[in-house]
Amino acid sequence: MSEKRFTLELPDNVSSQLKLIDQESVKLELSRDTMVLTTQASDVSLFQRISWWWIVLPALLSSIAFNVYFAVKKQNQIPMNGDMSLGTTVLIGGVIIGTLMFGIFFVRERRNRTNSFSTHIYWRNFPVVILSFALILALGLLGMFWLFGRIFDGATFDRLTSTMLFFVFEGMINYVMIFAAMSLSSRTLIRLFTIVIVSGVIISMATNSSRRWWQHNLSFLGTQLASNSWAFNMTLMFSALIMVALIDYIFVSLEPIYPKSLRMMTLRIILTLMAIDLGAVGFFPNNHQYHEIHDQIAGALTYFIIGLIVGIRWLLPGVSKQFLRLSYTIGAILVASDVLFAFVGYLSLTAFEIIGFALAFGWVIILLQLLQELIDRGTRVFYVQVQVKNVDNK
Repeated sequence: MSEKRFTLELPDNVSSQLKLIDQESVKLELSRDTMVLTTQASDVSLFQRISWWWIVLPALLSSIAFNVYFAVKKQNQIPMNGDMSLGTTVLIGGVIIGTLMFGIFFVRERRNRTNSFSTHIYWRNFPVVILSFALILALGLLGMFWLFGRIFDGATFDRLTSTMLFFVFEGMINYVMIFAAMSLSSRTLIRLFTIVIVSGVIISMATNSSRRWWQHNLSFLGTQLASNSWAFNMTLMFSALIMVALIDYIFVSLEPIYPKSLRMMTLRIILTLMAIDLGAVGFFPNNHQYHEIHDQIAGALTYFIIGLIVGIRWLLPGVSKQFLRLSYTIGAILVASDVLFAFVGYLSLTAFEIIGFALAFGWVIILLQLLQELIDRGTRVFYVQVQVKNVDNK
C-alpha cells in the first residue's frame, strides 16, 4: 500500500509571518474545502502574550499615588463624581497611563512585526491613532461615570475603598488598551471610527437633555450654550483624523492591486476632503462668530456625500449592484428629506439633521468596509507549488 506525499512551498513573506522553524510541527485544520495552517507561535492567543506585570504594576503604583494624594489633602471620604472625585482621578490617571501602555505595545508590535496592520501604519499616522484611542477611552470613562453618577447619586467612599476601586478600574483600563494595541487592524480602526462618533454624539445628547437641545438643532451640541460642547466638537475632529488615517492605510494597501488608478486616486481625494470637512465642522462650531462658516462647511459635507453616491459607480472598481441600489436609495431619501424640510416645512431642522447624519454616516461605514474587502481579496490569496510523491507505506 502506498500513500501520496505533498510538499507545500510557501512564499518567504508567508513563512516569515508564520515564524516557521525547521523541523517544527505545525497544525493543519481542515474545514470543508479550506485548510488552515497554524504554527506554535501563531497559536498563542493575545491573552497569553500579555504579561500581567504590565497590567498590575502601573495600576498598583497609580493606586498608591491616589491614596497618598488624598491622604495629604486629609480627605477620607471621596465622592463618586465631582471635581475631586473617584471618577475624575480614574479619568485622568486612566487616560494618561492607558494611552502610554497603548503606545508602548503598539510600537513594540510594529517593531516585532507580529501585527501586519501596525507595520503598514506610517509614522505620520501614529499620533492620530494614539490620540484617537485616548479620546475613545476618555469618552467611554465620561459616559460610564456619568451613568454611575445617576445610579449612585450622592455616593461617597472611604479612602481605602476608593483606592481599591481605583486599582480595579486602572487594571481594567490597562488590559483593554494593551489588548487593543496588540489586536489593532483596519477593521478595528473602522469600528473605532464608528464608536468615537456615535458615542460622542450620544453622550453629548444625554448630557444636554435638560437643555432641550432637540428644540434647536444637532449643531447646538457644539455651541457655547451646550454643556460639555468640547466633547462634541472633539468627537468630530478626532473622527476626521481617524478617517484620514484609515483612508491613508486603505489606499496605500490598494496601490499594488490597482496601480496608478485614476478612479481610485479620485475616490481617495474625495474621501480625504470629506474627512477634513467633517473635522472643520467641529473646529468651527455653530456659535455666533462662526455661524456662516459652519453652515457653509456643513453644506459642503452634504455635497461630498451626494457626489460620492452619484459617482460611486465609476469610482469604485467592481462595485456590486446591491451596493448601487442601496446608495441610490439613500441618496433619494436624502433628497426627499431636503425637500420636506426646505420646501414643504414638514421636517424640523433637528429631524432633518439626524436623518441626514445617520444615513450619510452609515453609507460611509459600508463604503469603508467594501474597500477593506478589496484589500482582503488582493492580499489573502497565495499561489504555491505542490509536489506529489508516492511513498511506500510499510
